[in-house]
Amino acid sequence: MSGHDSKYFSTTKKGEIPELKEELNSQYKDKRKDAVKKVIAAMTVGKDVSSLFTDVVNCMQTENLELKKLVYLYLINYAKSQPDLAILAVNTFVKDSQDPNPLIRALAVRTMGCIRVDKITEYLCDPLQRCLKDDDPYVRKTAAICVAKLYDINAELVEDRGFLEALKDLISDNNPMVVANAVAALAEIQDSSTRPIFEITSHTLSKLLTALNECTEWGQVFILDSLSRYKAADAREAENIVERVTPRLQHANCAVVLSAVKIILLQMELITSTDVVRNLCKKMAPPLVTLLSAEPEIQYVALRNINLIVQKRPTILAHEIKVFFCKYNDPIYVKMEKLEIMIKLASDRNIDQVLLEFKEYATEVDVDFVRKAVRAIGRCAIKLERAAERCISVLLELIKIKVNYVVQEAIIVIKDIFRRYPNTYESIIATLCESLDTLDEPEAKASMIWIIGEYAERIDNADELLESFLETFPEEPALVQLQLLTATGKLFLEKPTEGPQQMIQAVLNNATVETDNPDLRDRAYIYWRLLSTDPEAAKDVVLAEKPVISDDSNQLDSSLLDDLLANISTLSSVYHKPPEAFVSRVKTAPRADDEEFADTAETGYSESPSQGVDGASPSSSAGTSSNVPVKQPAAPAAPAPMPDLLGDLMGMDNSIVPVDEPTAPSGPPLPVLLPSTTGQGLQISAQLVRRDGQIFYDISFDNGTQTVLDGFMIQFNKNTFGLAAGGALQVSPLQPGTSARTLLPMVAFQNLSPGAPSSLLQVAVKNNQQPVWYFNDKIPMHAFFGEDGKMERTSFLEAWKSLPDDNEFSKEFPSSVVSSIDATVEHLAASNVFFIAKRKNSNKDVLYMSAKIPRGIPFLIELTAAVGVPGVKCAVKTPNKEMVALFFEAMESLLK
Repeated sequence: MSGHDSKYFSTTKKGEIPELKEELNSQYKDKRKDAVKKVIAAMTVGKDVSSLFTDVVNCMQTENLELKKLVYLYLINYAKSQPDLAILAVNTFVKDSQDPNPLIRALAVRTMGCIRVDKITEYLCDPLQRCLKDDDPYVRKTAAICVAKLYDINAELVEDRGFLEALKDLISDNNPMVVANAVAALAEIQDSSTRPIFEITSHTLSKLLTALNECTEWGQVFILDSLSRYKAADAREAENIVERVTPRLQHANCAVVLSAVKIILLQMELITSTDVVRNLCKKMAPPLVTLLSAEPEIQYVALRNINLIVQKRPTILAHEIKVFFCKYNDPIYVKMEKLEIMIKLASDRNIDQVLLEFKEYATEVDVDFVRKAVRAIGRCAIKLERAAERCISVLLELIKIKVNYVVQEAIIVIKDIFRRYPNTYESIIATLCESLDTLDEPEAKASMIWIIGEYAERIDNADELLESFLETFPEEPALVQLQLLTATGKLFLEKPTEGPQQMIQAVLNNATVETDNPDLRDRAYIYWRLLSTDPEAAKDVVLAEKPVISDDSNQLDSSLLDDLLANISTLSSVYHKPPEAFVSRVKTAPRADDEEFADTAETGYSESPSQGVDGASPSSSAGTSSNVPVKQPAAPAAPAPMPDLLGDLMGMDNSIVPVDEPTAPSGPPLPVLLPSTTGQGLQISAQLVRRDGQIFYDISFDNGTQTVLDGFMIQFNKNTFGLAAGGALQVSPLQPGTSARTLLPMVAFQNLSPGAPSSLLQVAVKNNQQPVWYFNDKIPMHAFFGEDGKMERTSFLEAWKSLPDDNEFSKEFPSSVVSSIDATVEHLAASNVFFIAKRKNSNKDVLYMSAKIPRGIPFLIELTAAVGVPGVKCAVKTPNKEMVALFFEAMESLLK
C-alpha cells in the first residue's frame, strides 16, 4: 500500500463490517479494491474481519496484481481459523498457477505454501508439480522453496508425490537462482529429516560449483554451506573444489567470504601438497583482514571466527598480527577478542612488538581491559619460553607504577610463570613482597600466599608475611583460606620451629572449629591427622612436586575445534559451542521397516574395510559433526578413576544454580541416591531422563526433618559427557514431612573430565539449613541417544563393512528376556535405538539396529535372542571404542 493509504486505518462510522461487506460486493473494481485495503488495514491493527472471508475470496477473480496480493495476504492470515471456507479459494489458486503472467503463477505457489491447512495441502500438489517444471525461472525458484514449506506440513505427501526428486532435478537447472533455491530447500528438508535426503555426488558437485559464479550473494551462501558437507574423494578433487571456491574470497559480503573460508579449511585437510596449502594460507589472509575494517559488530563476529581459524592454522595470519592491534575507539568486546588472537599469534619473532602493545594497553582507563592485557603478558611468558624473561621485566615495570589492580593481576600471572618455570625467576619475589599491603582481591591474595608458601625456605621472613594474613583468616574468602592453610602447612614442614608451629595450630583450629566450609574443614582435618601421625608422609603430600602448567592459549579440544570449524559463519562459531549445545531440533519419527535382510547382505558382514566410517551416518542434520573424522583411541575403555571431589567439585563456578518457582513432574518413583539416614532426615532421589530431545535431571526431595528446608542448590562434578545444570533448580521452601519433585534441564559437553570414559556422575546438593551432601549417580548412556540415530539399510551395511573388525565387540546379557520382537523394538525406539531390519538364524531372531550419540558417533547394533528364552547377545560396531563399555551398560538396562 502506498503512503496515501493511511486513510483506510481510520473510521468513524458504525456498522463497519456490514458496510465493508457491501463495498466488497460492489460492481465497481475501484470500490472493491478500496474495500479490500480497508479489510487488510483492519486486520493489521488487530480487528477480527474473518466474517468477511467469502466476500474477500470472491475478489480473487481479478487481473489486478495488487488486489490479488491483498486477497492472498488476507487468505494466509485467516485460512487456519476458517479451513472449510479456505477450500473455496482452491480453484482460484489452481487457475492462477496456470495464468499467463509468471508473477501471478509464482504468487499463487508462494501463497499455497504459506497456507498451513491439511485439507488444502492435497489440492496444492498438482499446481506445485506443474510450477516446478515451469518455463519461467522465477516460478521454478518460488516452487522450490514451496516444497520445503510443504515438507514441514506433510513430509509423507512430499515424498510420495516425488517432489524430492523434482527438487534434485532443479539442481541441474540452467538458472543459477533456481539452483540456489533448490539447494536451500533441500538443506532445510535435510535438517528436519532423519534420513539422508540431500547427498552431493561428483555430478551435482560440478553443477553447484558452476552455479556459484552467477548466484546472488545469499544463493552463494546456501550453495557454499551445502558444499561444506561434501567430502572430497581424494586430494585432486579437493584441490579442484578449492580452486573453484577461492574467487568467493574476494566477495563484498562477509557471509560469502566466511563460507568460502570454511570450505577451503575443510578441503585443506585432504590436500597433501605443502605448496598448495601454503598458497591457500596466503590467499585466505587478505579477505580475513578485510573483514576487520567493517563495523564493530561484524568485526566481532569475524574475530570469533578468526579465533578458531588461527587455532587450526596459525600460519594463515602469522604475519598479520598488526591488524589485531587495538584502536583507541574499538568497543571493549572487540578489544578483548583482539587480545585473545594476539596471544595465539605471539611468537619469538614478533613478541617485542606484542609486548609493547600489551604494555600500552595496561595503562589504559578501562579496568577490565587493563587486567586482560596484564594477564596476556603472563600468558605469552607461559607460551614462549625464550621470551619469558622479557615478559617478566615488563610485568615488573607495571608493578612499579603501583596501580592497585595492575599489581594484583601481575601477581596472579607471575604465580603461573613460577609454576611454568620452577626455580628460574624467584629473584623477583622480594619485589612482589613490597606490594603485600595493597592486595585486596581474593585471587591476588591467594596467588601471593601460594608464592610465599612455595618458596618459604628462601624467604627469611616468610612466617611474618603469612602472619599478616592470618589475623583476618575467619573473614577471608574460601579461596584465600585454602591457600593459607596449605602455605602454613608448607612453612611448618620447611621450618618446623616454634613460630610456624603456633601458626599452623591456629590455622587448623580456625579451619576445623570456626568454619562452615566443608572443603576447608576436610582439608584441615587431613593435614592435622597427617602432621600428628606421620610428618614424613605429610611432607610427601604437601611438598610433592607439582606438574608444570602448560600453555592454555589453544584451549579447545581438537575434536570440538573440528566441529566448530565445520560450522564457521554460523552462531556456533560465535558462541564457540557445538550447535547441539544450544539448538534442539525436533525430528520427524522414522517408520520401522520390518523387512528381512537379504541373504547377500548377511554374508558381507565380516569383510574388512577399505576406508573409515566418516560417511557412515549421512542421516545427521546440519549442525552436527558427522563429517568430522572420529578419533580412535588405542585401547578399550577402563573404569575411570574417582576424581578428587575436594579439589574439583566445589571449585567450579558454572553450575551452582539459584532457586526458582517449582514445577512438579509426575512419573514412576525415582532411585534413592541419598537416604534420609545419611541426609539427616533429607532424602534425595533422582535420575537422568530424556524428553523431547533434551536431557533433564528428574530429582525429588523428601523432607523428614522438623524444620523448613530452603535455598536448594545443585552442582555436578566434571564427568565423561560434560553434564552440567542448564537452568534453575526449581524447588520452593520444603515444609517438614512434605516432598517436591522437579525437572532440571541439563547441558552436555560443558564440564568434561579427562581420562577414560565412565558412567559416574558425582553430585553435590546444598540447602540453607544443612551441610553440603555429596552422592553418586550413574549416567545412563541411552539418555544421549539422539533422535537422528536412524540409519538407512544401505548406509548401515556400508558403515558396518567399512569399520575394521577390531571395532566390533559383543556381550551376553544372561538375565535379559525378549518376550516379543515387536514390543522390544517399540521399547528400544522410545530410547532412540532404531530398528533397521531382522532375519532368522535357526530358532533365534537377529535384529539390526542403530543409535547415535552427539558429535555424530554411530553405534551399529546386532541383537540375537530367542523369544521367551533368557539370554540376549548384543554385538556392536562403532568408530569410538572407548564408549563401548558404557554402551553395553545402557543396552543391558534397556533390555531388562
